[in-house]
Amino acid sequence: MITIKSKRELQGMQRSGRLLASMFEGLRDVIKPGISTWEIEEFAQDFMKKHGGRLSEQGFEGYKYGTCVSVNDEIAHAIPRKDKILKEGDLVKVDVTCNLDGYETDSCTTYAVGKISEEDQKLMDVTKKAMYMGIDQAVVGNRIGDIGSVIQKYVEEDNGFGDVRELVGHGIQPTIHEDPEVPHFGKAGHGLRLREGMTITVEPMVEAGGDWRIKQTTVNDPNDDWVYYATPDGSKSAQFEHTFAITEDGPKILTLQKPYDGLEKYIPHFDEDED
Repeated sequence: MITIKSKRELQGMQRSGRLLASMFEGLRDVIKPGISTWEIEEFAQDFMKKHGGRLSEQGFEGYKYGTCVSVNDEIAHAIPRKDKILKEGDLVKVDVTCNLDGYETDSCTTYAVGKISEEDQKLMDVTKKAMYMGIDQAVVGNRIGDIGSVIQKYVEEDNGFGDVRELVGHGIQPTIHEDPEVPHFGKAGHGLRLREGMTITVEPMVEAGGDWRIKQTTVNDPNDDWVYYATPDGSKSAQFEHTFAITEDGPKILTLQKPYDGLEKYIPHFDEDED
């Protein structure tokens, strides 16, 4: 079911999103060569506990951890691991959902580990820009297909990368996964019409090798049979994701990270009349 959020709900989600964005900002100083992906999990858990939030992915559909941490060819949903050590040149995707006082937000950032290649930097830049291009289509009266079509064209036709089909964005609140599904491909003018008060995520996953398919991979751990997704050709991937609200003034990003330079139009002000 798709719910239209009240101002009170948007205020709560804005506070949740601010907390989640602050956590991602803090990770910029944590992620570096030599740390394990488990240390990312530990930082996120400690950060949320200190600030009254909860990593709401933990326990969802049997998932044991608060973060998904996927490195290089791992597209999404990989678990944090003590033996997965980051090295110079890696790309690491951190995907987290946050619950603060009952309000959910969801975001993902790809981090460069140390110095990366020009090709990997282009992959990150294209993925991030594709996300914002999709968000820009999320205006009242447009359709779901308008979001996916611009992402697909920019990723595949303009840059020759692979635009993952099987993993999609989604509605959010009151749970972390709500209707509607938000594909990152499609036809303009098709699909559900967007309405003011909807809250959704856009989260393109892009493969450097040009393939849009994914393969299921099982964690190499006798105590954990969790399945995650990787590129079929071993090429690197990137992902960026924001939670945002559709308003009469355009999309307002609830998980926007500082600095805001050039992103001021996305800043939400749902709580500006609060004391």
